Amino acid sequence: MSLFVSWAANILHSATSLAYSCFQLPHRGHSEHYNGRNLTAGRIRLTRKDLRMTSHTRAMNIIPFWSIVVAILWFAGTAHAQNLRAEALVKALQKGGYVLVMRHASSPNEVPDRSTANPDNSKPERQLDETGRKSAVAMGKALRDLRIPIGNVLSSPTYRALETVRLAQFGTPHTFAELGDNGQGMQGSTPAQAAWLRKQVARFPTGTNTIVVTHLPNIAGAFPQLASGLGDGESLIFGPDGKGQAILVARVKIEEWPAMHF
Repeated sequence: MSLFVSWAANILHSATSLAYSCFQLPHRGHSEHYNGRNLTAGRIRLTRKDLRMTSHTRAMNIIPFWSIVVAILWFAGTAHAQNLRAEALVKALQKGGYVLVMRHASSPNEVPDRSTANPDNSKPERQLDETGRKSAVAMGKALRDLRIPIGNVLSSPTYRALETVRLAQFGTPHTFAELGDNGQGMQGSTPAQAAWLRKQVARFPTGTNTIVVTHLPNIAGAFPQLASGLGDGESLIFGPDGKGQAILVARVKIEEWPAMHF
């Protein structure tokens, strides 16, 4: 807890410094360095003219600061990861009550032409490659062999996400535009998508587990501190902390599921 508080304090201090620096005009001799956490600025002499701002400019400078604060407050609920592994993780999932946020299985960046597209990929869109297909099938079989119950399945409407769901045999998916790629080949996600995904993660089922299949930018947008290096088909597994918040309990690569035998 103390480590998180220290980390949060550093971020807030940086955010405050960043917000304050927005009130300053460039000044000869002023140097600053921002590395994502720390912002330092040399001393400069400011006049009233330097600090003059319109109400619109002040509002635009304050908004990013409060966005950082909101993200930190939500992330506080995920800071104490239980880090369940192997048998302990399987036993927990067998009881249900968790949400698995999964990046779709391996898919090439290129859109196939009609001659190489799957028969049901009529648009066509990006689809899974051989590695993605095999790993999705193996993951689904492993979950069934481990008697891990799957309830609701939320999915991006993209072909590659739905193909992951179908080959893994998770069940009938409910598609949501918020989990999609915005029709842009996943160039980025929006703050609204991130907020929506965080809300779903806090909805814990009873007796089953929820699976959410989406794209890396959406996961990274919602959980920037947790999604670093998330691979194709890898899952972030969230559970309740008993206080109405979500905590990360495990990260599982798609190829790790078949190796779990208990």
